[in-house]
Amino acid sequence: MSNEELLRRYEAGGGRLAASNANGVAVAPALRTVVLTCMDSRIDVFALFGLALGEVHVLRNAGGVVTDDAVRSLSISQRKLGTRDVLVMQHSGCGLATFTDEEFSEELAVEVGMRPPWRTHAFADPAVNVRRGVARLRHDPFLLPETVVRGFVLDIESFTLTEIGPHESHVHAVDEVGKSA
Repeated sequence: MSNEELLRRYEAGGGRLAASNANGVAVAPALRTVVLTCMDSRIDVFALFGLALGEVHVLRNAGGVVTDDAVRSLSISQRKLGTRDVLVMQHSGCGLATFTDEEFSEELAVEVGMRPPWRTHAFADPAVNVRRGVARLRHDPFLLPETVVRGFVLDIESFTLTEIGPHESHVHAVDEVGKSA
């Protein structure tokens, strides 16, 4: 979909609908939770967890990776808007598992003549990457010490969540409306 199509939909009523949906919703998320997940367009965080507008902050990036910018947003969310919990969710079949940082950096260098100053944070296994991201957040000095951080991998085919702990995992079946079964 092009920018023009998005603007057409906005003008056809999207802006009025968004304003109506946001009417009376507080800026601070009611559930005091942030979901950090992938930008994959198949993942509807609100449907998956049965959420309404205004209940959580949703941070998205390629892979749902814990980056410096994610920590920046989490810190602001906690200290200025009262969130306390973080749910990190990556997924099976993620595009970041199809290449390495070095491969992508080299592709860009060949195409544009220089390497990017940033990393892609590509990974081979989302469970390992979630575990690392959760560990980073649990020890990050900019997040509040009482922050509850949990990590999950979403099976993109069945929409089953698997919780990733420090050394073990637990499966949480998810039905078609996004509520735990």
